[in-house]
Amino acid sequence: MVTDKQVRVLMKLLQEERSMKVAAAKAGMDEKTARKYRRLGRLPSEIKRAHRWRTRQDPFEEVWEEVHSYLEGNPGLEAKTLFEDLQRRYPGRFAEGQLRTLQRKVKQWRGLEGPPKEIYFPQEHRPGVLSQSDFTSMNELGITIQGCPFPHQLYHFALTYSNWETGTICFSESLESLSEGLQNALWALGGVPHMHQTDRLSAAVHKTDNPEEFTQRYDALLRHYGLTGKKTQPSSPHENGDVEQRHHRVKRAVEQSLMLRGSRDFSSREEYAEFLRKLFTQLNWGRRDRFEEELRELRRLPMSRIEACKRLAVRVSRNCTIWVNHNVYSVNSRLIGERVEIRLYVEHLEVWYGQRCIEKLPRLRGEGKHHINYRHIIDWLIRKPGAFENYRYRNDLFPTHRFRMADDQLQRRSPQRAAKEYLRILHLAARVNETAVDTALHHLIDQDQAITAESVEALVYGETQQLFSPENVVVNEVDLAAYDDLFRDSGSLIHVGEAVQ
Repeated sequence: MVTDKQVRVLMKLLQEERSMKVAAAKAGMDEKTARKYRRLGRLPSEIKRAHRWRTRQDPFEEVWEEVHSYLEGNPGLEAKTLFEDLQRRYPGRFAEGQLRTLQRKVKQWRGLEGPPKEIYFPQEHRPGVLSQSDFTSMNELGITIQGCPFPHQLYHFALTYSNWETGTICFSESLESLSEGLQNALWALGGVPHMHQTDRLSAAVHKTDNPEEFTQRYDALLRHYGLTGKKTQPSSPHENGDVEQRHHRVKRAVEQSLMLRGSRDFSSREEYAEFLRKLFTQLNWGRRDRFEEELRELRRLPMSRIEACKRLAVRVSRNCTIWVNHNVYSVNSRLIGERVEIRLYVEHLEVWYGQRCIEKLPRLRGEGKHHINYRHIIDWLIRKPGAFENYRYRNDLFPTHRFRMADDQLQRRSPQRAAKEYLRILHLAARVNETAVDTALHHLIDQDQAITAESVEALVYGETQQLFSPENVVVNEVDLAAYDDLFRDSGSLIHVGEAVQ
């Protein structure tokens, strides 16, 4: 078979040799063949006929009309699904090895007759113009804090030109999380880009029952920093493609760093946050050149941050509780019937009354949950001990597991007086010291002694303070002679005792 290379050599030799015969011989082909290619003036690959005929019979020729009708009705059907359907309807007719043939036919149909595919238009980014942000779940990485699972999300911020990025740990796609995350990113960046783009952010920006209020709060945040807000079209997450792509790469970088670290457990949330901060610093280091271009185009930050909280006015119920974002919190009983202002932050809420912050409570995640502080209600509950047994939030009245063990023992030994005795113990914890009462209960349980309010009070005011008082902690003097012997045995010239002196 004559190759393209031979024909190229022939064409060159025809300019140098006197006869066709010599040129053909040197090109390694017959003279007649040489005349053919000189006449055509084309390479063998250019005149080769395309392979358009089948080398074997099409096993799906008779059933293709059925398959074709399925595809026209539902173009999303996969070839494997259609193949399994054919096997069920025509037992023994189609072998497993013929699946690839059907897949090629379906693929060809999609290319020739199938529905048009979505087109992605590459964008040209300019320095300092556009930033993007989004929330992404980090649960798949299996992070733990002191051995306990740490479910959380990451508010992820990125500049589209340099891909400079940062993130803030959060727990929900709320406006408070968005506000804190965006402000953290801008102050870490040291400037403000011209525009900021997000997805629809239905959970953070507007809510079905009051969309205007949420939109106004988001607009206020953008105005404070002089940002022009942009949102993607509905069901079009690819429009936020830069930060969406960074989600995957950041998680992969975190996964690799955790493998090098050798553990996914952190001693505290602060340690984990510092781990992420260092990781973002490493990732951003390779983007310094383009980032420097961005910095020259960024605008100045405002004089201060905007308060990243949501303010609500609620009335304290007769139950001594307030209802905030579909969760229940207890407050001081003096506020029953009063309207208080709630400042709802990402991870806590503040109760304000008379222009004073009188309570700071941890924010509950999710809905339908409750946080009842026994100190808020114990003064009245001890006067109505019968309400304890069926109290809706009874489980919140056990500060530690030893309080629950004490209640269990009281129920076994004296069911009639159990509630009254336990509430007296809880009242003692509220008045004096919860830790001291817990320590007293620990002592009584370990000694298998009967638990009563009198015995606990006696330990709190007597033995417990002596047993666990810091004044009774004895620290033995360190004997430096052992270190002297160690250094002497190793031939060291340093005498530890002299060094200390």
